[in-house]
Amino acid sequence: MAALRTSGSPFLLETLAASCLLLLALWAQGGVAVPITHHCKLDQSNFQQPYITNRTFTLAQEASLADNNTDVRLIGNNLFQGVNQMRERCYLVKQVLNFTLEEVLFPNSDRFHPYMQEVASFLDSLSKKLSQCRIKGDDQHIQRNVNNFKDIVKKLGESGEIKVIGELYLLFMALKNECTLPGHSWKMDN
Repeated sequence: MAALRTSGSPFLLETLAASCLLLLALWAQGGVAVPITHHCKLDQSNFQQPYITNRTFTLAQEASLADNNTDVRLIGNNLFQGVNQMRERCYLVKQVLNFTLEEVLFPNSDRFHPYMQEVASFLDSLSKKLSQCRIKGDDQHIQRNVNNFKDIVKKLGESGEIKVIGELYLLFMALKNECTLPGHSWKMDN
């Protein structure tokens, strides 16, 4: 180190110090570099399109009129119970979105014209953008919440499908709030 100081190169010392800090950070993470950006995010501009926002709200409102089960809320605080980190919350919403598309919207694409196809197409594009969103490590707490969501929908049958469509605007808002930066905590009454 003395030889470095006498060489009169503060840049070399700063580079060496930065390299040491980087190595320490990698060592603390088990030697694996964690990317600064991750795939569990969407651009805010996806949610600033008044046309699709209005279509999503109108579709949800139409389906809500056909929803006779007012005792159950699918997308609310219970869905996020025990899931606190933004990335995990986005991953959870992604899982709900994929189920909603595959099990509800695509099979019911002939209902609620003219909104269903446009909204399903928009949500499918968001699903594709989140396709690389994954959680490393234990995600049992997330899967438990997602499976509970799926079980309730399946138990309710057609009424559950109508409820999911009626809560599409809540799903839209959850995607916006949990998968865009900066991450705002999303709370609503159960």
